Amino acid sequence: MATTTTTSLGSGAGGDDRVLATAQQIVKSLRAAKEDREDMLLIFSNFDNRLSGISDLINGDDSKSSDEEELDRFEAAEKVILAGASLSGEPSRQSTSLFNPPNNSAEYFSAVDEIIHWMEQLSIAPPSSAAGRTGQVIAYRAENAIQLAMSRLEEELRHVLIGNTVPLDAVSRYGSIRRVSLSFGSHDGAIDDTLESFGEVGSSRFHERGASLGDDLFVDLVRPEAVQDLREIIDRMVRSGYERECLQVYSSVRRDALDECLVILGVERLSIEEVQKVEWRSLDEKMKNWVQAVKVVVGVLLSGEKRLCDGLFGDLDDLKEICFNETAKGCVMQLLNFGEAISICKRSPEKLFRILDMYEALRDAMPDLQAMVSDEFVIGEANGVLSGLGEAVKGTFAEFENCIRNETSKKPVITGDVHPLPRYVMNYLKLLVDYGDPMDSLLETSEEDLYRFRNDLGGDGSQLEAMSPLGQRILLLMSELEYNLEEKSRLYEDSAMQQVFLMNNLYYLVRKVKDSDLGKVLGDNWIRKRRGQIRQYATGYLRASWSKALSCLKDEGIGGSSNNASKMALKERFKSFNACFEEIYRVQTAWKVPDDQLREELRISISEKVIPAYRSFMGRFRSQLEGRHAGKYIKYTPEDLETYLLDLFEGSPAVLHHIRRKST
Repeated sequence: MATTTTTSLGSGAGGDDRVLATAQQIVKSLRAAKEDREDMLLIFSNFDNRLSGISDLINGDDSKSSDEEELDRFEAAEKVILAGASLSGEPSRQSTSLFNPPNNSAEYFSAVDEIIHWMEQLSIAPPSSAAGRTGQVIAYRAENAIQLAMSRLEEELRHVLIGNTVPLDAVSRYGSIRRVSLSFGSHDGAIDDTLESFGEVGSSRFHERGASLGDDLFVDLVRPEAVQDLREIIDRMVRSGYERECLQVYSSVRRDALDECLVILGVERLSIEEVQKVEWRSLDEKMKNWVQAVKVVVGVLLSGEKRLCDGLFGDLDDLKEICFNETAKGCVMQLLNFGEAISICKRSPEKLFRILDMYEALRDAMPDLQAMVSDEFVIGEANGVLSGLGEAVKGTFAEFENCIRNETSKKPVITGDVHPLPRYVMNYLKLLVDYGDPMDSLLETSEEDLYRFRNDLGGDGSQLEAMSPLGQRILLLMSELEYNLEEKSRLYEDSAMQQVFLMNNLYYLVRKVKDSDLGKVLGDNWIRKRRGQIRQYATGYLRASWSKALSCLKDEGIGGSSNNASKMALKERFKSFNACFEEIYRVQTAWKVPDDQLREELRISISEKVIPAYRSFMGRFRSQLEGRHAGKYIKYTPEDLETYLLDLFEGSPAVLHHIRRKST
């Protein structure tokens, strides 16, 4: 057999050369280790003794060509990657991370760079001819190595992102600096006949607006020390053509981080149907959380995500744009879904201020959102929700106007005190003027409203036309409120109490307007006109309440001068006056004028009308009744009356005792 084989390989010097060259090429192409080459030589020598002449491959000079050196580097890099693949595991296992001992991340990245270099060279000059078979083997090995490396780097990217995400506690510190309670203490339903919901509510309890976040707020969403490691990973994945895998891992991890932030900020993932079933007090809290979340998400979190993407992806504009959009989309859409649900909820007045807060928060966030997010669908949805919230504001305010216009409760305030309706309305309007900018941009005053104001309410149309849209609506609403109060005054049978009721309520309106920004809206002329009306109501009260008593103190019907005055007529006059005064005292001590200044002014007006008339009448005719029974008719001195008048309008009935007080 040996002879046959030798013959087949050829004979003579030419045949020997061809045999040796073939054997050399085989050994060289296999790039076996020296020990392996010795085994090959032994096998070849046994096969054909002419092959023993290639011993220089083993014992000769081992110097390598540049191609051989490159191949050595490839094999060394391949070995590092294969070893790394065998160690890779779950991202949570810290011991397997490239960046933890005993692993050497620099060595691993250098190995990946070497394989990427081979891949690039092979893509430029594909293997061909006989040498191509060796090149194909190298290409296969390089492709396998790069797949293993990218699988490992995917794990590392996820691991580094998760392990170095800054906890929201650090982020929330910035939000909590300016986080203000936005409580809205109101009733759960519309205005009802009992009016128990119209209590006097302080503005701080009624509603308090939150401040905006500062322009200089920013936070690191990933620990700065991990940024370079992330860059190293992303750079290799992109250069290897694994952009899609890099994008998927990065955006999924950061989406989860933003979702967790929303949970901590109190924004739940609720469907529209679920939102509409939430009880108001709970919904109010969710709306408050949403307002804060929009400010924090757009002003802090998304701006932080944008900076992070820009820093990690550098000049890869398309990739970082897609990556940021994919990261932000889920978080933004969750916020928008809640905003949409609120915009189509049932209208009720207590929701207006919270919806306004939501509208303002989204409106103010839109420029930054549009500057960061290039996804047209997301921006279109955001604009749609903003428009929907604006419509909800208009509809809710219209519902508030209708409630005031149609409030027809028939239960009078028994003391003549300020009615709950103006208390509610004025606190509502005092808060509303703080939203002048958004309300002016959303509201319109119809020609019908202008016509109704000019004709039905007798207003000055030119004044109305000169006002802002919100000012116009407030002026119209105030006129309707006054008309409503006039109607309610007719529930009192006592005309004097009607005047006290109107005086109390109009004085309350004027004071609330004067002491707030409503004064700037309605103007000084409005205040002056109502002050004049208050004086008219006070005069009307005096006429209705004290005319009968004062008529008892006139000279007519007594019989001329004091000397010949009829004692019988005098007795009847004093008895009638006493009866009138005591009845007024009995009734009007139960009436209430809550404002100290107004109450004092009214008492002074009464004194100026009654006391001088009583003192004069008693001074002229007292001598005619002096005697044993004089005290039966002249029960009170002017000083007694002055003292008793101090008990009027306190809101609690008092008992008038016939006691004589000395004038002080």
